Amino acid sequence: MSVDFVFKVAAVGIIVVILNQLLSKSGREEYATLTTIAGIVVVLIMLIPQIENVMRALRSLFGL
Repeated sequence: MSVDFVFKVAAVGIIVVILNQLLSKSGREEYATLTTIAGIVVVLIMLIPQIENVMRALRSLFGL
């Protein structure tokens, strides 16, 4: 896992926090919750290829 990936996840987190605060202050808590859920989904989608790389490395390491 590279540092670039960590920065991408951090950028998504910062954007979600800013949007969440803006929506909460304007009285739209439902949209703030949806924004948080969407941010989690985006990060999970970004994480799937990384998990696949780890599994591939483990298979080659143990010869499975």
